[in-house]
Amino acid sequence: MKSLMKLFASLLLFVFSSLLFGDIDVVECSNQNLRFSGRNKLFVFGDSYADTGNTKTTDKGAWEFPYGITYPGKPSGRFSDGHISTDFLAKLLRIKLPVTYSKKDDVDKTRLQYGMSFAYGGTGVFDTKVNYPNMTGQINLFEQLLGNVYSPSDLSSSVALVSVAGNDYLYFLSTRSPAAILSFITQVVNQIEVNLRRIHSLGIKKIAVPSLQPLGYIPHFAKGSPLIKAAVNFLVGQHNNLLHEVVAKLNNETNHSAFTIIDYNNAFLTVINNKGEIPDILVFKTPSIECFQIDVNEFKNSTLCDDPRSAFFWDGLHPTQEGWKSVYTVLRKNITAALT
Repeated sequence: MKSLMKLFASLLLFVFSSLLFGDIDVVECSNQNLRFSGRNKLFVFGDSYADTGNTKTTDKGAWEFPYGITYPGKPSGRFSDGHISTDFLAKLLRIKLPVTYSKKDDVDKTRLQYGMSFAYGGTGVFDTKVNYPNMTGQINLFEQLLGNVYSPSDLSSSVALVSVAGNDYLYFLSTRSPAAILSFITQVVNQIEVNLRRIHSLGIKKIAVPSLQPLGYIPHFAKGSPLIKAAVNFLVGQHNNLLHEVVAKLNNETNHSAFTIIDYNNAFLTVINNKGEIPDILVFKTPSIECFQIDVNEFKNSTLCDDPRSAFFWDGLHPTQEGWKSVYTVLRKNITAALT
């Protein structure tokens, strides 16, 4: 068993070493006419799967064309062609899109009443290669606003999205021995538990954390051998099993369902494997081929597909707007039941 795990780790090192996690290098839903759902604030922590524009506009990638080509028609700091997970979650919960932390001083103060996003692309639970606050730092930023911008009563009807899309693992395997990846997965999930407890203790009553998406199907990994795909999916399975244990324990301690897992893993697989049997979801003919294929040596030589709406993945890591829409169509009933 140990030799098999070492083989998985070695394969992971090989495939992760070429991955551009935060630098693959990416909207605002109009919820103005939606009725109040019982939750009126959304606070967001995490990475590029949730970042709606916190990274610096001078950074490459999310602030460069063709990111944002579908919405809003220009780069908006989202790691996609348009709307991403945060947008669709806010719409499902009938909450106006929260302002990004980096823009909080530049917007009308009435915008702050809908919550705030502290998510930064490329970050993780622990430090990664990007110079942005990790999740502990993001929660620190949130805590500094309590009593000043947000009161305890403000938080009583709020929801938190805590996105952990795998940057910790990418950075770990590019800088340390892959043989230790299994123990590191435990460290990551243990820190997620610490973060979830802290967010809850600060007053947020409902907290959603996505499961790790099926990394073996994202374009960078899907292009590899079946053995590489199996190794990546093994990592994902370890992470998600531990995450389910943590969330069950936290809910047992609080005697109510304050914490919920948004099952990205199953939702991604449902969309990727859909052959037309699921209504309201597009059939993506080549779901593991990205629309925007980045030339890592010369960004201007990157190629763009004819129609982003026909692709599930936008770049090597992130879904298109249509991809995220399909994922949240699958998740819709479970999310509204758990968070409203």
